[in-house]
Amino acid sequence: MSKSPTRPRDPNQLAKLVIDIAIGEAKDSPKQASEDNPMASLGRIGGLKGGRARAEKLPAEKRVDIARQAAAARWRKDDG
Repeated sequence: MSKSPTRPRDPNQLAKLVIDIAIGEAKDSPKQASEDNPMASLGRIGGLKGGRARAEKLPAEKRVDIARQAAAARWRKDDG
């Protein structure tokens, strides 16, 4: 997901937005997706906690095995 602000791609709409910002009729920073949907912010909070909680729960040996498997998958040569 892009962190850049979403502005209109159409040059005419973009020009109108710039004018509206200049005269104070529109805000300079558009709303993020999480502001529109409260469930999106809840999902983000859960996603931020999940990896850390799982890492604390797993023993070090198991974490090393998972990391090795991930590295092997990342560097595996494709046949196609």
